[in-house]
Amino acid sequence: MAEYVIDTYAWIEYFRGSPEGNAAKEYIEGGETATPTIVVLELRKNFLRKIKEGKETPKGAEENMDYVRSKSTILDLGYASSIKAAETDLEMKQKVKNWGVADAIVLSAARELNAKVVTGDEHFRGLKEAVMIK
Repeated sequence: MAEYVIDTYAWIEYFRGSPEGNAAKEYIEGGETATPTIVVLELRKNFLRKIKEGKETPKGAEENMDYVRSKSTILDLGYASSIKAAETDLEMKQKVKNWGVADAIVLSAARELNAKVVTGDEHFRGLKEAVMIK
């Protein structure tokens, strides 16, 4: 069972090698992690953008995506998870300005696993389920 759900922010900073990424490193490399498929989508989109800008190579992007799969259990968004994420989304939109559906999926996954979200996304600041890396 995963202790930590890794958010897009944490993965991006990890691959950048930033100070926030170094803070995420202990969780990514040292614990049992899970990554929702929405994060895989966002991460891949980020790499494709960087390839287009000449800041990443296709091979490097593929290696990074393979690394995510090797270090983290990938959580599919099934029917039951979608229902819970919808409930989480409505709950959090009342509390957090500009809360997004992807955030709801990540938070809902962490709640289902009784895990912590590793992130630097300000939407998660103050939540008991969050481990803030910035």
